[in-house]
Amino acid sequence: MARNLGMLIFDDVEELDFVGPWEVFGMAVRLGADFRPMLIAPTMDVVRSRYGLRIMPDLDISHTPPLDILVVPGGLGARTFAREDPEILNLVHHAARRGWVVSVCTGALILAAAGVLKGRRATTHASALDTLRETPGIEVVKGERWVIEEPIATSAGVSAGIDLALELLARWFGDEMKKRVAQQIEWPSVETKAALQ
Repeated sequence: MARNLGMLIFDDVEELDFVGPWEVFGMAVRLGADFRPMLIAPTMDVVRSRYGLRIMPDLDISHTPPLDILVVPGGLGARTFAREDPEILNLVHHAARRGWVVSVCTGALILAAAGVLKGRRATTHASALDTLRETPGIEVVKGERWVIEEPIATSAGVSAGIDLALELLARWFGDEMKKRVAQQIEWPSVETKAALQ
């Protein structure tokens, strides 16, 4: 049976924070992964992302089925209203009780506000590390592309979400799936990027 994979979107979400992992997971579905991806927003209104991209959600939070995986992107909205929205925090809290919760960039601030990072290691965008430290009980990790403490995973800023999504594919489906998806989207490995520096 296909796993329900929800991608949370909200006004002022950072485009690459959700589009990058969405591409990774979508390509994985094309290559045989058993995901049922869905875009979830607080309402069915069009979402206006950080730089103006408009997105139509598939579902609003109140009609979201139980999720096996919830991806929470960041952006200006994550730093401001989203981490104070009771409906969003409730979605994150319930998703963490059932399956994986994955944050990209400042999406970790939403996870922290929902209480799912307490007692865990986590990372976020470099500019938000101090803000994440304001929540007690989180071991904030600096300088890592991602931190995985099953069933919670957090990534550093923006493009790190693609690296994390690929790493999660390897954990869920094996290295071959990760490799095939990375080849299809022509994404260099972290090792390749490090060698180029």
